Amino acid sequence: MYKSIIRPLLYTMDPEKAHYFATTWLERFHNLGLLNSPLAPSFKVEDKKLERKLFGLTFPNPVGLAAGFDKDAKWIDSLAELGFGFIEIGTVTPVGQPGNPKPRLFRLVEDEALINRMGFNNDGVDAAVERIKKSNHRVPIGGNIGKNKVTPNDKALDDYRITFEKLYDHVDYFAVNVSSPNTPGLRELQGKDVLKRIFETLFEYRSKQSKSKSVLLKIAPDLSEDQLSDIVSLVGEINIDGLIATNTTLDRSNLKSPKSLAEQAGGLSGVPVLTKSTDVIKFIHRESNGSIPIIGVGGIHNPEDALEKLDAGASLVQLYTGFIYEGPWLIKNINKRLLQ
Repeated sequence: MYKSIIRPLLYTMDPEKAHYFATTWLERFHNLGLLNSPLAPSFKVEDKKLERKLFGLTFPNPVGLAAGFDKDAKWIDSLAELGFGFIEIGTVTPVGQPGNPKPRLFRLVEDEALINRMGFNNDGVDAAVERIKKSNHRVPIGGNIGKNKVTPNDKALDDYRITFEKLYDHVDYFAVNVSSPNTPGLRELQGKDVLKRIFETLFEYRSKQSKSKSVLLKIAPDLSEDQLSDIVSLVGEINIDGLIATNTTLDRSNLKSPKSLAEQAGGLSGVPVLTKSTDVIKFIHRESNGSIPIIGVGGIHNPEDALEKLDAGASLVQLYTGFIYEGPWLIKNINKRLLQ
């Protein structure tokens, strides 16, 4: 039904409008209770064998939702009812910001991909906290944090610290996002010395709290092996709790879509990033002798893609573009395949 009716309808709309149209109806179904009892079995697979224990948390299954879909923690409960094992909100910044000018999201159907240059559009950390407080989520929630566009890089540390402290009591783990290509200069923060200062500041605050929460680093798929080696070294040096591999790519190799789409500025996600992100996971897993927990994300459009990420060394996986192209049943299909 999704591919024959719902997806063609969504494809008649601008991609960003389609996103809000779909989430509006998802929330309506949730409020009416339609995602619970009679429909729940069509979306969910619940089995103790799917549970994963990581970062001091229990994940009911290893298939999560990547950051970027629910930037403002608006749909946590309804998305959890679709069967996700965890949900990562954000990217959240200290102050709300509109993001980049529209259009800023592009659908590359021939490549089963998206290009986005959203620019961390969100309502700010205070609004996210209030929404999380009102949710009834029963799955782990991650907080993906970033800096405001107007914040210069030499002040970026303050943005990460503010958002981290305000979200600390309301999410279960954190992802530090320095790898989005859509905030000017952000990827420059992936250097070892800068990252060390950011994480040491966050860890100092964490050390004073009654409960320790894991802090992960989300990295780009476009890093060289030398840069990846530096990150692996840093993870061991200051005890970063894990990596999320990977964010979107700037690479435009071998795309089938028209140049008017393929050459749009922004980060590319979906099938074209599958191999690139899996290669990063393999490198990290090999370089660290399997000591670094990894959440694998990028190009997962079917159960075999998810298995490939897990076999490469990931402990959990996340969906975004595949969720849009394949529909909510992708979560169930991956979990069923894992049980087999």
